[in-house]
Amino acid sequence: MRRAGYILALLVLLAVLGSPAAGAAFSDVDPESWYGEAVAELTGRGLLTGCPDGSFQPERPISAAEFVTIAVRCGGLAPASGQSGHWAAGELRAALEAGWYDWDELPPTGEGFDRPISRQLAVKILMRALLPEVRGDYQRESAKISDFSTLSGRYYEPVLAAYAAGVVTGDGNGAFRPLDGLSRAEACVLLRRALQKAGGERPSPPAVPKPAAPLSGGVSQTGWLQVKGTQLCGESGEPVVLRGMSSHGLQWFGSFAGVQAVRQTAAAGANVFRVAIYTGEGGYLSQPEAMKERVIAAVDAAIACDMYVIIDWHILSDGDPLAHGSEAEAFFSEMAQRYGDTPNVLYEICNEPNGGITWQGNVKPYAQRVIAAIREHAPRGIILVGSPTWSQDIHLAAADPLQGENLMYTLHFYAGTHSAELRERIDAARKGGLPVFVSEWGTSRAGGGGGVFLEEAGVWLDFLEERAISWCNWSLCDKDEASAALRPGTAPGGTWSEEDLTPSGRFVFSRLAH
Repeated sequence: MRRAGYILALLVLLAVLGSPAAGAAFSDVDPESWYGEAVAELTGRGLLTGCPDGSFQPERPISAAEFVTIAVRCGGLAPASGQSGHWAAGELRAALEAGWYDWDELPPTGEGFDRPISRQLAVKILMRALLPEVRGDYQRESAKISDFSTLSGRYYEPVLAAYAAGVVTGDGNGAFRPLDGLSRAEACVLLRRALQKAGGERPSPPAVPKPAAPLSGGVSQTGWLQVKGTQLCGESGEPVVLRGMSSHGLQWFGSFAGVQAVRQTAAAGANVFRVAIYTGEGGYLSQPEAMKERVIAAVDAAIACDMYVIIDWHILSDGDPLAHGSEAEAFFSEMAQRYGDTPNVLYEICNEPNGGITWQGNVKPYAQRVIAAIREHAPRGIILVGSPTWSQDIHLAAADPLQGENLMYTLHFYAGTHSAELRERIDAARKGGLPVFVSEWGTSRAGGGGGVFLEEAGVWLDFLEERAISWCNWSLCDKDEASAALRPGTAPGGTWSEEDLTPSGRFVFSRLAH
């Protein structure tokens, strides 16, 4: 174990046995220094102690494990069951489940726990732990940061909020240095400021969420799905309609595909959850093992809630599915081997083919390859197939359908962009015998913003209900855009109230069990 690990393990023990007196002095901390008061105050509260030799080592970079452990104490979280044998695994797992950071930022396997934490990640954790309601105006706050262009987009919201709250002020040159580490002294100052802004008191630990009751009509009752004609049916042949939520990209919003987030959609009436694994945009093609781990965790969460679950190969920027056909075959072969005997799982093999590709030249030959890879291990699973023009050209698939059983074809719409023309296309395709599944739709315009259009969304859902067509709404996350179901800053591991839902979220949740 590294020395830092030894020190903090000892500190945890000391915190349990008793905290030092307020204002305890360290041999290497000048009480008059810029960080002296912060160190003394946090020490006096029992939130940190020094090293066994009586020093504090204020200039040493603080590790991720050290920072998160102190933040967990400040936030009043109880340690959870850790995945690794690391001394701080329980605290890090608690912070992960609370939605303070994402899996890829600090993988629970522990390899990044003892590395220095970046400033941008530390601020994200701190703001979500102590000041989750604070927001910062983009134009006003970003102008304060001279090196704003070096900040990763996933950290805009917490960093701008931290500047707005006065938790972060930047250095003498106005720079935030988002990728640099924090010294132990700097971390203490940030923690103290955030505690002061939060009122100085440790918040009460969140209530332990109660499991949702099994959903009526869930997998335990409906069993294996099958396609009969144009209709999705249960194992006994009765018509089935799936209604649920889609995650956003797991590389950005993976915490909203965790057990508690999925459980709450089930409690609202959902019987399906769509797991969106982006291929590009920093997703599977960039980090296959990390993204695979997230997919499996999300699928298992849905299974635990007696829900159906869609594994979505989320083609977007790589518009031609054939561009990474080999990777798709390997991925779906592995998923089918894992879940081939599980009735919960559906396979969506190409989210939104686009960019001038054709059904006959690109999508159909790709689908034939991937379907064969799935069927080798999952002969009964439902397979969802997209079509050109962002899964809107189902008429092309209807004119030249794939051969095989339990195949459905996806159509995607956004209420602020698409209307009667696409509804007519659905009717024509179904009249020609094509089974349709709306695996993604939103209340906004097609880009995710510019809405919401609830009247047109209502027309769409009434249309789908009349035809017993299944759907998943985009998306279950707290992204600051109209189509998101949750308000920015909503904790994925919390218990959501009506106030946590956006206008889109309130509308969609009201229709889940409609």
